[in-house]
Amino acid sequence: MKVSKKRSQGGFTLVEMSVVLLVIGLIIGAVSIGKDMQRNAEYVKIKQKFVDQWVNAYNSHYVKAGVVIGDSQVAPQMMVNGTAYSPASGGNMSAVTGPGEICQVGLHDEMDRHGVRMPPGRAEGSEDRYVYLDSNGNPQEIKVCFKWNSPGTPSGAGNVMVIYGLTPDLARALDQMVDGKPDAREGAFRQVGVADGDGAKPGVEWDADNRDNYGGDGTSNPNRDEQQIAVVTAHYKMNQ
Repeated sequence: MKVSKKRSQGGFTLVEMSVVLLVIGLIIGAVSIGKDMQRNAEYVKIKQKFVDQWVNAYNSHYVKAGVVIGDSQVAPQMMVNGTAYSPASGGNMSAVTGPGEICQVGLHDEMDRHGVRMPPGRAEGSEDRYVYLDSNGNPQEIKVCFKWNSPGTPSGAGNVMVIYGLTPDLARALDQMVDGKPDAREGAFRQVGVADGDGAKPGVEWDADNRDNYGGDGTSNPNRDEQQIAVVTAHYKMNQ
């Protein structure tokens, strides 16, 4: 007569289950951290490969032409698109509307005319644009223009690069890299429309944050995971 062997029952112990859950948690955490690191690396790339290269192109134009973009070489006014500007009577420059921005087509023509190499941007003819992903994984587009701000402009007077399409975290990251402090109203990198501040007082934060939906204010139109994040516009003060 055969004696049947007792079949042992297999399964996970409590300790083994705890180890599995811990490993899963570590993997999820590593993926989240990896996404943040990847996005931060992309922000550094935007600064170095796009924004900085446009600053270099602007400066190269000045060296070759002797004037800033769009200004007259015969009667320079030292302002972007200065040929379109007519001073007010009495020379009160803040009393009239300054010249308009120079963007895509006009910017391309100015650079080509003086033999200045532009950053690659999105493609030929769209060198003024750059596409990146926001923290929700949606595509956003940066666009650069150049303009002259008249005295009294909240974000500062003089020639500036206008940078459209910045998510709040990208704007803060660029501000930190440019000025060493993410302050929307002081330094060379500022938010459009934010008045200049007192150097003896704390600065102000950028208006929006990642809770805000594209076109929203975070209260009446809060951001959801699948939506594009709100964007802000910056003025980057040029040296010339």
